[in-house]
This record gives sequence, structure tokens and C-alpha cells, in this order.
Amino acid sequence: MQTGAITPTIDVAQVVLYAFWIFFAGLVTYLLRENKREGYPLESDRSARAPRVPIQGWPSIPSPKTYLLRDGSSVSVPRPASAPAPLSARPSGPWPGAPLVPDGDPMQAGVGPGSYAERADVPDTTLDGAPRLLPLRVLAGFGVDHGDPDPRGLPVIGADGAVAGTVTELWVDQAEMLFRYLEVALPQGPSVLLPINFARIDDHRVRVRSLCADQFAGVPALRVPDRVTLLEEEKIMAYFGAGTLYATPDRQEPLL
Repeated sequence: MQTGAITPTIDVAQVVLYAFWIFFAGLVTYLLRENKREGYPLESDRSARAPRVPIQGWPSIPSPKTYLLRDGSSVSVPRPASAPAPLSARPSGPWPGAPLVPDGDPMQAGVGPGSYAERADVPDTTLDGAPRLLPLRVLAGFGVDHGDPDPRGLPVIGADGAVAGTVTELWVDQAEMLFRYLEVALPQGPSVLLPINFARIDDHRVRVRSLCADQFAGVPALRVPDRVTLLEEEKIMAYFGAGTLYATPDRQEPLL
């Protein structure tokens, strides 16, 4: 037998190769299972009359594992999914996966570009436990750079060209050191938050294409002034996202 041979038909290189194949297959299986700790089992809507069919796929979901969170609490995943909120939409056809058509006000239906995740109804925090998002009025040492336009006091113009309100404040993300929201005072009702990525700011105005002026009154309001929770952020972003499709009837029509 030659160097490295174990038997006349098996050598060390062959054993190492087979061991690598077994290790790699186990690694892929492990990673696929760990990837199913959130969102599984899936549910099929193949039948509107029969109970929804749970789908795990291959490999099956892993056994629950408990994680310790930064705030001292713990969470075990995977865990039984909570009962879904009633869907304010209906399928556009009888086949599985048919697009959903909103019922009632499409801006409030929570489907399509207006969908959102049921995140925790608590404020996000920085590494030291302080609220991550706060308005400038309660923060010392933060301000608008001298080279950038200060939107406070500027009118907010909706997609219809009408004035929706006036910017009164900026909200700072203390973890990322940037502005996340503009606080807009409406002619009637409480002030609302405008995600800054939906705004275009110049020296004279703030333009918003996703909403018409009168639709700003429907932006989800904050439960506590000077605090915004993760769930409130989801709903605010979803409302502006819904406007990109549902703000005007013509946005739902084909381009051609």
C-alpha cells in the first residue's frame, strides 16, 4: 500500500473528504433549522373553509431556546404565534396567494405597503437604557448643522399641493446621531410625526408625496408626548407607506 493508505481501497484523503461532506451537511441542516426560530410554522390559506394548514418544510423547526435580553427579560423561540388581528382585506380571487383588496379605508387597513409588524409597545432604547428617539426640546447639546436647512417653522405641503401643517420640532435618534422624524402641528388635532425619509426639505417648505394634506389627520398619534414606541413607529411608517399606493385613486391604476 502507498503512503496514506488505510486499506487497499481507502486512504486518509478519502476519509477526510467524506468527513467534510458529513460536517457540511450537518452545518447546512443546523443553519436551516436555526433560521426557523421566527415566523414558523407558516400557515397556508389553501382553503377558506378548512382550518389553516401549518407548514414547517424541511428540516423541521428547532426545539425552543431561551434568550436573555438586554433589559433583563427573556424570550423563548420558537413560540406559539399569537392570534392574528382581523384582516381588513379580502382576496381579489379564489386562488391561493391572490392579491388582497383592502376593506374600508385602505390607509388604515394594514395591508400591502401599509402593513406593519406587531412590535413591542415600548420605546426603543440606547445601550445605556435611555430612550433612543427624543425631540430636540428635551435634548441638550443637539441641534441642526449650520450648513443644513432648519425645517422648523416651514409649511408641510402634501401631494395635492395643499398645506397640511407646520413643522414644529425634530426628533433625534441618539444611537445613530441623525434625525428620524419631523413633528408637524396640524390646523386641528394633535401634532403628528412625519418620517424624515418621506419628506423633501428645502429652504422654504417640506414636501411630502405619499399623503395629501387632509390625510395627515389620520397619522397615528402618540400615546405619550415626547415618547414613541416601537409599535407606534411601525404604524406611523405603515400609514405613510400606504399613501404611496392608496392616497389617490390613480395610484392604484396600471402605468400603461
